[in-house]
Amino acid sequence: MNEVPAAALQPLLMGSASRGGAAAGVTGQLLLDTDWAATPLGPMERWPQALRIAVSICLNSRFPMFVWWGPAAINIYNDAYIPILGKRHPEAFGRPAQETWHEIWDVVGAQREAVMERGESTWNERVLLVMERNGFREDTWFTWSYSAIYDEDGKVGGMFCACSEETGRVLAERERDRLVREAQDAARTLRTWFDNAPGFVALLRGPDFVFELVNQAYYQLVGHRHLEGRPALRALPEVESQGYFDLLQQVYETGEPFVGRAMRLVLQKTPDAAPVERFVDFLYQPVRDAQGAIVGIFAQGHDVTEQVQAAAALEEANQRKDEFLATLAHELRNPLAPIRQAALVAKTSGDDKRKKWALDVIERQVGHMALLLDDLLDVSRISRGKLQLRPAPVDLKAVVDAAVETAWPLIEARQHRLEVVLPEEPIQLVADAVRLAQVLGNLLSNAAKYTDPGGHIRLSAEQRGGRLLLRVRDNGIGLSPEDVEPIFGMFSQVTAAAERAQGGLGIGLALSRGLVQLHGGTLQATSAGRGQGSEFTVTLPLPARPADEAPPAPAAAGERAAGQPRSVLIADDNPDALSTMSLLLEMEGHEVHSAADGEQALARAEALHPDVVILDIGMPRMSGHEVAERIRASDWGRDALLIALTGWGQAHDQERARAAGFDHHCTKPVDVGELLALVQGESKSEA
Repeated sequence: MNEVPAAALQPLLMGSASRGGAAAGVTGQLLLDTDWAATPLGPMERWPQALRIAVSICLNSRFPMFVWWGPAAINIYNDAYIPILGKRHPEAFGRPAQETWHEIWDVVGAQREAVMERGESTWNERVLLVMERNGFREDTWFTWSYSAIYDEDGKVGGMFCACSEETGRVLAERERDRLVREAQDAARTLRTWFDNAPGFVALLRGPDFVFELVNQAYYQLVGHRHLEGRPALRALPEVESQGYFDLLQQVYETGEPFVGRAMRLVLQKTPDAAPVERFVDFLYQPVRDAQGAIVGIFAQGHDVTEQVQAAAALEEANQRKDEFLATLAHELRNPLAPIRQAALVAKTSGDDKRKKWALDVIERQVGHMALLLDDLLDVSRISRGKLQLRPAPVDLKAVVDAAVETAWPLIEARQHRLEVVLPEEPIQLVADAVRLAQVLGNLLSNAAKYTDPGGHIRLSAEQRGGRLLLRVRDNGIGLSPEDVEPIFGMFSQVTAAAERAQGGLGIGLALSRGLVQLHGGTLQATSAGRGQGSEFTVTLPLPARPADEAPPAPAAAGERAAGQPRSVLIADDNPDALSTMSLLLEMEGHEVHSAADGEQALARAEALHPDVVILDIGMPRMSGHEVAERIRASDWGRDALLIALTGWGQAHDQERARAAGFDHHCTKPVDVGELLALVQGESKSEA
């Protein structure tokens, strides 16, 4: 046997050598990477010429092929054969064929013996083979032939196989035949099934695709036009350029079914109607007569427009959420740098002026962070129906003055001209003055942000039909029609606006609309287009009769907490939070004890029997929930006032706190006045 140098093997083992000599696909690379010396075939350079030629033909073909060589039937296959193997690839490459196909070896092994022993070629057409190639038994159908490969000595050294899987075709033909038989044997039943099918169904006859049967769902899809008895091209002329007739022709000529997923379809349901866009999943299945000739097309599918739009909306929402979270991280980190630097100045400087300056910076930046968190909490409370307004008779001018005061620094900094136009007669509202001023302040601030310096902002009010209309108009960047409504979404962001944003989370409009809706009103935006300014209109109901006398204002935090001192135990694993809260409680005259973890809190509670226990939830060694449960289980603890103080504020967090025995659930950052009132036992509300 003549040996051939390894370099000479490359033309046989490499595909498309004229395009750079790349290995013949995945299996070609497997051939080069396999240690053939460890197999019965031995090193490639010693392979017989017949084997090398067979392998070369196999690897460079796009038709499923394999070579079994030698007494062990070592398996070498090409890329087109990989789907047939399923999970058995790539372990099957270079391994004995019987190991790979043990469950069907009684069929294919017997045919191999005929080839290897007698040189007989085989032919098998659509033979049923029960395989376990994907981890479960399944019926498959294959067409294949085995051919002997003779070595230089004239003996059969191995065999060559070309095959094709017919499973999909067999199953499709079986389904087709079933439908045709039902159509021939039970036309009335088929018509009932057609009309009541959950998806659209149609049977098209002949090469002109004449509608023979059409169900109601199909009519609902394409519009109530005449279909049955008409060629598809004449019945649906607007579809001609969308490729569907080409697909029908392809299925009719080839006999191969076609499956479409979420394909776009533009229809004009009536002659004078605007085109509408739909998305459909569908199947075009050839229908054959008794002689096997194709006589029509069976079309079946579903309108999946809502699913496609929902998926697109979800993707858009996820993108907006990611943008929002990135903005949130940016806005919360921004104040940290000046806070850290100012803290360092206050810590190291002996100059009282510098210390005061540093403390002012810290207070200002903490206030900024608190506003951001307040906006987030307000939106969350509105969405959960937990935000409570404090309506009271209020003069419109007072609300407007408060809003202007809030937005004025930004308006002044950008040198805008603010025009406020209010009716001459006083207008009385029944509203939460703080929240309403928050809405108007936000609208004025937005107008200032998104208007070039030196712009004009106008705030006006008028009464109309028992309602109050408040308008904030600017000559800023404006809105495109597609942006007018989305800007009120939680995670939406207008590109042109984002380029001019000067801080904030971009949730102000969502919050403002929610607050206005809680007042029984509406908040809408209008704009003539990009670069032409915007107008935001708040519409509120006016009281039917003069407002009653305003209820007494809530007491100040210090007044609510005034009373007899109480014994208080506070537990928090954050030393700064623990020390500051302890100091505030001591300043109110309470006897305060502290604990840095759950176990310490429980031990001190059992020793001291305090009147009030304030517990962080996420503490080491024992959670706040566990501590509360243990306290409630004791005799003295049944009468203690338990307050949860935590950063987790969702509805299920509050339910978990109540289940553990807490009287109140306060979300950080807590309103100090409200907490002091809870400690004194003068407030029943959740903080």
